[in-house]
Amino acid sequence: MNYANFPLDKRKPLPSSDAVSAEDFIDVERLLGMAARQAKVVAACAAIGLFLGVLYLQTTPPTYMAMSRVLIDEGLNKVVDEVSAASVSMQTDSAILSQIEILHSARLAAVVVDKQKLDQNDAFMNPPTSAVSKAAGFVRGVVRYFRPSPAVGIADVTQLDEATRDAMMASSRRDYAILKLQNEVQAERLGRSYVISIAYQATDPVLATAITKAYSDAYLADQLDASFDATERAAVWLQGRLTELRESSQAAALAVEKFRAEHGLAVNNNGQLISDKQLSDLNEQLIEAQADTARASARYQQYKSIVESGSDNAFRDAAISSDQPSNSVISTLKTRYLTVAKRQQDIEANFGAEHPQAVALAKEKADISAQIFGELKQLTESYRNEYEVALARETALRANVALAAGKSSIDNQTQVQLRELEQKATALSTLYQTFLGRYEEASQQQSFPVGKIRVISDAKLPQSAATPRTSIVLGLSLVLGVMLGAGVGGLNEFRERFFRTGEDVRDRVGLKFLGYLPIIGSKVGKDDKRDDGQADVRTAQSPSAAEKRARMRVSVDAPASMFSETLRSAKIAFDVVMEGQGSRVIGIVSVLPGEGKSTVAANLAGLLAANGSKTLLVDGDLRNPGLSRSLGMETEQGLMEAVVSGQTWQFVGKIDRQTKLAIIPAVPRGHFSHTSELLSSAGMRRFIDNAKETFEYIIVDLPPLGPVVDAKAFAPLADGFVLVTEWGRTPRAMVQSILNSEAYIANKIVGVVLNKVDLKKLAKYGSIGGSEKFFDRYSTYYLEKSEARTKANT
Repeated sequence: MNYANFPLDKRKPLPSSDAVSAEDFIDVERLLGMAARQAKVVAACAAIGLFLGVLYLQTTPPTYMAMSRVLIDEGLNKVVDEVSAASVSMQTDSAILSQIEILHSARLAAVVVDKQKLDQNDAFMNPPTSAVSKAAGFVRGVVRYFRPSPAVGIADVTQLDEATRDAMMASSRRDYAILKLQNEVQAERLGRSYVISIAYQATDPVLATAITKAYSDAYLADQLDASFDATERAAVWLQGRLTELRESSQAAALAVEKFRAEHGLAVNNNGQLISDKQLSDLNEQLIEAQADTARASARYQQYKSIVESGSDNAFRDAAISSDQPSNSVISTLKTRYLTVAKRQQDIEANFGAEHPQAVALAKEKADISAQIFGELKQLTESYRNEYEVALARETALRANVALAAGKSSIDNQTQVQLRELEQKATALSTLYQTFLGRYEEASQQQSFPVGKIRVISDAKLPQSAATPRTSIVLGLSLVLGVMLGAGVGGLNEFRERFFRTGEDVRDRVGLKFLGYLPIIGSKVGKDDKRDDGQADVRTAQSPSAAEKRARMRVSVDAPASMFSETLRSAKIAFDVVMEGQGSRVIGIVSVLPGEGKSTVAANLAGLLAANGSKTLLVDGDLRNPGLSRSLGMETEQGLMEAVVSGQTWQFVGKIDRQTKLAIIPAVPRGHFSHTSELLSSAGMRRFIDNAKETFEYIIVDLPPLGPVVDAKAFAPLADGFVLVTEWGRTPRAMVQSILNSEAYIANKIVGVVLNKVDLKKLAKYGSIGGSEKFFDRYSTYYLEKSEARTKANT
């Protein structure tokens, strides 16, 4: 099966350089690995932080803090506040903040400066400073030097006399002291209480205590002065207002009486208008008259209906007049009428209606009925007269009520204006009485000033320094150092763009990982980077050249080393891929120069030859034949001459006596630049085909993929490639970019080996449980490094 014939769409696609799964975004295992790799950086930064902290402690003078506490106590002046004209509620946060601003005011600072003469105190004006402050001051001085502020009034000051200049200097010192004290004094509220702490820090504990006490005393005196001034101003203002209010109140009272007299608004003892009282009495009389008229009308109509019914019904209808007294004429007549009627009924029942006595009784009964009817007519006329009298009285009262109501309405309209004047007079009188009481209270308070502030904790001489605190400074320095180390370590990890593990190879470029090739020899830096022949030919006999030749034979001299085991892994990989092919052409390539591909090619060919396989090693880097120089091969004929002249490998080949490895060197020919055409020519194909008839493996050391296209030109002749990448040096993005652009070569790459691996550091990049963590356990299967290096150098 020919690996080169694989279709491109069946190969594993190259992943993106930023292809990181979502679950790896926060990977604890990766974070722990990063922490382990950057532990030295973090420790170094932490040590630097501790050193700077100790340096700060040694160069910073100690400062001492004195503190006093004052209470804003409402109970101290509650006797005054109950009647005070200038009381202020201190129940809000804004009031507490206002008191703190008073403590920070320039006026209070000026009082303390003058009392303690701080502007003449050198310990206050020029205290010792730390090295950090000195450095900051130096920087500010340099900035001011390059950016000087305009001098204002310098010429005028120089022209003043000495006394005036001294006064101005003293004033300036005092202003500076006030401003300095304002900025340095500390005043803050303790929690949600009414207690305010006043503190000051200084290098002299006695000075700090004195300033703090002076501030407390000045604050108390300021509160008393403020209370006295407010009360005095209130009393003066109240006195002026009292005169105005007294005159206004008197004028308003006179206006009320004058208005009442002009409009005849007389009142009774109860304060009610006379017109209103008259109207009320007339209304009561009218109501009674209406009731009397209704009764008289009802009685008159009753008797009038009886009279109109006739005399025959007089006895029967007269019975409704039950309101007449029992001794009245009608009652007597009714009694006689009933007696006669009963006797008539008895006689008629015994003797008949024709009996003379019955007839006499009937006549007497009729006379009595006529008498009753006559009485009813007289009563009806009498009731008619009563009704007319009641109606006339009601009419008269109604007219009087209407007249009184008109006058009362006029008086009520006028009384609205009167009430307005009375209200104004009453309000002015009340206000005058109130202000008079306030004035008396304010006058009394002037002689009894009480503040709302008292000291609950006086400033004591501090026994220990407040700053710097050793534990806090060292702890903070350590934390900042660790944070700086973490930042630097994170930056290092962010800049990590190289291949470190086989997992990086598989994930980033999608190729098979063949193994790790450890660093060979004691010299790593420049000597390893010159493996591709960057040294001059004249150095071939130098000790460094001998060491290079030894490196080319590590797999032969130390076959049990880890280096050789990785090359065996590469052999197995291309044997599996190219199974069934008689001869196999393997190209050894890298992306950048100096990655050690020539060393890998020589050792791989030596390993194959030492195992008994017929192997040909070809130096295909015609522009820079580092393989030939490292092997110390000085010849006039090489690959280029053989291809150009059509010769076979026997014409230019060299045979290693120990391993029987055949080597085709390359000889540089000036500035020959058409090497790619040579490697892709028909002569090169004939040369390779001829070699295939003899050898099982043909290892070709090709130029790097990045600088030139020689490897791409040789690709059709190769059965597969082994990509050599330097551990921790070759950028992943560059490898991926070249493989994406050179798909034909990428499709033939059997696998990748990581060269020049530092095994001590490799374990830090391996994942938990990865093989990189267990290389120390593999030592029993490998030849010890020291022995391998000694044997290789020998």
